[in-house]
Amino acid sequence: MNKNIKKVVLLSVLLHLAYSSFSQKTDSTKSATHFFGSVSVTNNGISIVPSFSLGKPAVQFDLSIEKKRFSFEQDLRFSLAGKPWGFLFWGRYKLVNNDKFKIGIGTHLGLNFRTSVLPINGDSSEATVVRRYFATELFPRYSLTKNISVGVYYLYSHGLDAGTIGNTHFITFNTNFSNIKITDQFFMRFNPQLYYLKLDAEDGYYFTSTLTLAKKNFPLSVSSTIDKEINSNITGSKDFIWNISLAYAFDKKFVKL
Repeated sequence: MNKNIKKVVLLSVLLHLAYSSFSQKTDSTKSATHFFGSVSVTNNGISIVPSFSLGKPAVQFDLSIEKKRFSFEQDLRFSLAGKPWGFLFWGRYKLVNNDKFKIGIGTHLGLNFRTSVLPINGDSSEATVVRRYFATELFPRYSLTKNISVGVYYLYSHGLDAGTIGNTHFITFNTNFSNIKITDQFFMRFNPQLYYLKLDAEDGYYFTSTLTLAKKNFPLSVSSTIDKEINSNITGSKDFIWNISLAYAFDKKFVKL
C-alpha cells in the first residue's frame, strides 16, 4: 500500500475516533450519535453496482456515523492481498423519515484503484493508479408492512480523470424482506432488485439479489449475492456473478454527558 493510500485510511480512522470521542461529552438531552458498521470477507468482491466485481477474494470495511438526519459513511474495499480496490466517502441526509415513507439523498467521492504497468525512468514498473468519481444519489422507500418495503434507488456518477466513465446512471427497483423467521433464534433477509445501468453510450438490464442468514443478538452473519444479466451491450459485462460473504457487524450509540 503506497503512502497516499495509507494517509487516506489513517485520516478516515482518525475522523471516526475524533467524532465518536467528542460525542461522549455532550448533554444527554440532545440526540445520540450513532456509530455502526461491519467488516466482511468474501470470495468475490462485488461493487455497489453489482455488475462490477473484483473477480477475487476481498475484504470490505463499512463505517458510519449518524446524528439526527445526517450521516457520514465510508466504504473501504481491499483484495485479500492488501491492495486497495475502491474507497467511497459518503455524506447522506434523510429528507423524509417517518414510519411508512422515507426519502434519502447523498453524495460521495469515489476512488477506484487499478494496478497498471507504467514507464518509469526508461523501464516498466507496476504502479497503483487512482481514478476519481463524484456521485449523487436519491433513494425513496415505502414500508408495506413492518418487514416488507419497496423502493427506488438512483445513482449518478461522473468520472473526474482521463480513462474514467464520463456518465454513469444506475437505477434499481427493489424490494426488501427483513426478519424472515426460520427459528426462534435464526432469521433471513432477502433483497431482490431489477436494475438499469447506463455507462456513457452503453447500457443494460440486470437482476440481482442478496440473501442473508443471521442470528438474533449475534454479530456474525452469512450472505450471498447473485447478479444476472438480462440484456446488455456493456463491454465486459458478465452473464452471471455470485459471491458468499461472512460479516461481523457492530452498533454503538453515544450520548453527550
